[in-house]
Amino acid sequence: MDIGSTIAQQAREQHSAGAIPTRTASTLEGKNALVTGSTSGIGLGIATRLAASGANVVLNGFGDPAEIERLRARLTAEHRVSVTYEDADMTRPEAIAAMVARMIDRFGSVDVLVNNAGIQHVAPVDEFPPDRWDAIIAINLSSSFHTVRAALPAMKARRWGRIINIASAHALVASPFKSAYVAAKHGLAGLTKSVALEVAEHGITVNAVCPGYVLTPLVAKQIPDTAKARGISEEAVKRDVLLAAQPMKKFVTVEEVAALTAFLCSQEAASITGALLAVDGGWTAQ
Repeated sequence: MDIGSTIAQQAREQHSAGAIPTRTASTLEGKNALVTGSTSGIGLGIATRLAASGANVVLNGFGDPAEIERLRARLTAEHRVSVTYEDADMTRPEAIAAMVARMIDRFGSVDVLVNNAGIQHVAPVDEFPPDRWDAIIAINLSSSFHTVRAALPAMKARRWGRIINIASAHALVASPFKSAYVAAKHGLAGLTKSVALEVAEHGITVNAVCPGYVLTPLVAKQIPDTAKARGISEEAVKRDVLLAAQPMKKFVTVEEVAALTAFLCSQEAASITGALLAVDGGWTAQ
């Protein structure tokens, strides 16, 4: 299934299942949110939840242009907010800065920044391609530095802001064959804490959500590589590698991650900052 079909299917499933309501309590009415990596998976779920809470949303990511436009139009119509799309390449700092600048020009602010863009590669470290290491660090870690750096002046000027970094249980613990991903997510945890301390007196909170395994396109794509690296079947990867780490023996859902992210944007979460919040079925409690 191509990414365009994936986007459309996820949008239809979320709507038909009623998992994400058409309109929730308007906790973010009038706020403007940028969600990177939001044309599928966790990012799409978060963008939908924020729109349902009243925020204008800027989508970012790759996919079929026609499918992305249909997604943008649907979110706009269903939630009665402004939804735009940016195709900024998250490996390019100048593209990131330009995206944030255009958002501020259009909406006047970046009130909510959700750093979700991410890629993965699974291989033993001595066989790990250097170009894949560089790409993972660029997208999973450095892009968050560049978005935060660009968005903070506007947040400071309004003395309000919410930055949520979508990290991973791998920001807290390691797994073999994922050296670049684990390094990037541990780095994102450190960035979260450091920036939280810097902006603590500016009305801005900075937190990281650390999901366990969510069966998104990103996770699905790494299953064959993990099977190859470990010499086992793909079903065995799901059962004995992925869910073995999670005592609840089930995948975390997109909706659970989106709900926590939305809560962190609320006024009720105003005193939560610098936190690494695990949503991992008990994985990191072991």
